[in-house]
Amino acid sequence: MEQALEVVSGTFVTHALTRCLPPQALGDWYAWATRQVQAFQRTSSAVEGRNGYLAQMHHNQRGLPKQRYKVWTVLHNFDCRAADGTTPASRFFRRGFPDLFETVLAQIDDLPRPRKRHQAMALSA
Repeated sequence: MEQALEVVSGTFVTHALTRCLPPQALGDWYAWATRQVQAFQRTSSAVEGRNGYLAQMHHNQRGLPKQRYKVWTVLHNFDCRAADGTTPASRFFRRGFPDLFETVLAQIDDLPRPRKRHQAMALSA
């Protein structure tokens, strides 16, 4: 990382745009870029998937219900897909698994119809 910083710093100092900017404008651009990077670093950790979510929950000192750990683990292992379309579970067990979403939907019966309210009760409320 230090080598990359040295290369970028050298390019920054010798770049034609950097050399033609007045020092005040260069300082303003540098401050703006620093704020952007800091904002990105703060916001990206909360959205980095399962581990980011778990870290945020622990950071907030709320913890997670035990059942939620199991759910997040299943989602991560059977539904997160790599660029080649495989899941962590399919790579580990070296076999395919049915689609998680379709499997869950197959287990859900039709939702019950909403209850019918009496018209008189609805008008009095």
